[in-house]
Amino acid sequence: MHGYTILLEYKGQLLKGALVTLELALSGLLVSLVFGILACLGSMHKNPWLRLPALTYTTFVRGVPDLIQLFLIYYGGQYLLNALTTRLGWPHIDIDPLYTGIFVIGFVMGAYMAESFRGGFLAVPKGQIEAARAYGFPRRTIFWRVSWPQMLRYALPSLGNNWLVLMKNTALVSIIGLQDIVRIANAAARTAQKKDLYAGFWFYGAMAGYFLLLTTLSIAILWWLRRRYSVGFEVQGQ
Repeated sequence: MHGYTILLEYKGQLLKGALVTLELALSGLLVSLVFGILACLGSMHKNPWLRLPALTYTTFVRGVPDLIQLFLIYYGGQYLLNALTTRLGWPHIDIDPLYTGIFVIGFVMGAYMAESFRGGFLAVPKGQIEAARAYGFPRRTIFWRVSWPQMLRYALPSLGNNWLVLMKNTALVSIIGLQDIVRIANAAARTAQKKDLYAGFWFYGAMAGYFLLLTTLSIAILWWLRRRYSVGFEVQGQ
């Protein structure tokens, strides 16, 4: 049996899994950007009550493997939540693996996003900020009109790399039962091996091709964004 014939038999399931993976990645990206911006602003704040939690967060995330954090939040969160509901007399609650995956990926990658944002802000020439202050611009205007646009230009390459890593990290969430493309392809490969000994090659190859397609599209979009935010500036390597 030809490989593409086997894949066509499971095309509906694979497509559904591919959409779940894409939803997980995009939602995780949004959550990571929120965590990243908050942690970045906190780590750069003069108030130690804001700076210390941000530094603790980034240190914890970068020091503990992603898979362990996934297990801690999914199984630990499930236990704590239901211990609370039991005490309150409420029914048992099952945490959706998709929502857990979105939160964990956003939480983990948020620490790396924070470092990217922080590096971008530090790269903005201080003279421009001082000039804006000299003209009497309010702090909020300086942030959105001077610091933020230039920060994005400096941080975009690092943010793009984080996004590519985030996409690959979505494969970890299949371990807790999420029906994404990784879990579906793995289950389909085991079933199809009864018909074709090499079915696993076709399914894992299709899965790899899907991630490669997402990466290629992402690189093209990131290239466009880099050009967009570098208007009026020289772009290295162009």
